[in-house]
Amino acid sequence: MKPRLNKHSLAALTLAIASLNAHAELRTETVEYTLDGQVFSGYLAWDDEAEGKRPGILLVHEWWGHNDFVREQAEQLAAAGYTAFALDMYGEGKLAEHPDTAQEFMKQATRDMEQVKARFIKAKELLQNHESVDADKIAAQGYCFGGAVVLNMARMGVDLDGVVSYHGALASPLQAEAGKVTARVQVYTGGADPMVPSEQVAGLVQEMQDAEVDLTLVSFPGVKHSFTNPGADAFAEKFGMPVGYDEDAARRSWDGTLLFYQELFGS
Repeated sequence: MKPRLNKHSLAALTLAIASLNAHAELRTETVEYTLDGQVFSGYLAWDDEAEGKRPGILLVHEWWGHNDFVREQAEQLAAAGYTAFALDMYGEGKLAEHPDTAQEFMKQATRDMEQVKARFIKAKELLQNHESVDADKIAAQGYCFGGAVVLNMARMGVDLDGVVSYHGALASPLQAEAGKVTARVQVYTGGADPMVPSEQVAGLVQEMQDAEVDLTLVSFPGVKHSFTNPGADAFAEKFGMPVGYDEDAARRSWDGTLLFYQELFGS
């Protein structure tokens, strides 16, 4: 007797096939590049079967370094129709497994903001030169350490359409200036994040208003630092860090980001 599929089974099968097809179209590539004699390793993701050029999104990793989490975020952006490049801010394969090491890597990378900018610009140029990318449509998003980086790139006047900061530090020795910031800014922060206290949130709003920057800020009540990263709970348990994954905040911030890019790029 030939088995029959009910409508629910058929829908599930259709979804599974569509998922497999989407996976088949996804291209990824590890890209090694050099700046000032130092080797960096980024991760490029795009849909090879999509027609025409599309916006490019730069991703900046958490303070742990360029890891699987930021690569997975790049793949999700590629599935959403963008070409994504997860850059490497530390170089030389640096990947921390302990907060003390992560803190040291972050200090080394940010000791000179011109160095941070140079590393960001190098990655931006690589992304713009990819055959699938519309070089005039570039945005950036960052997580934790990376969230602070993309905000500072906006403050420094880097030519970007928009930046998105997830649970990143909001205070900075750099201050936005009217007429200098070209990017629209979107920020997602946790209301229970001791690393980003309410004083920083209020300070950013004041700073961006004074500089006439287009800012959207969402604060999730009761949500901790690193809320987008499913591995955050393990970090909290292992190191006693005040971090935690929050599925609802992660979903809402991701949905908001995609809507933000649709508004920016009209697609």
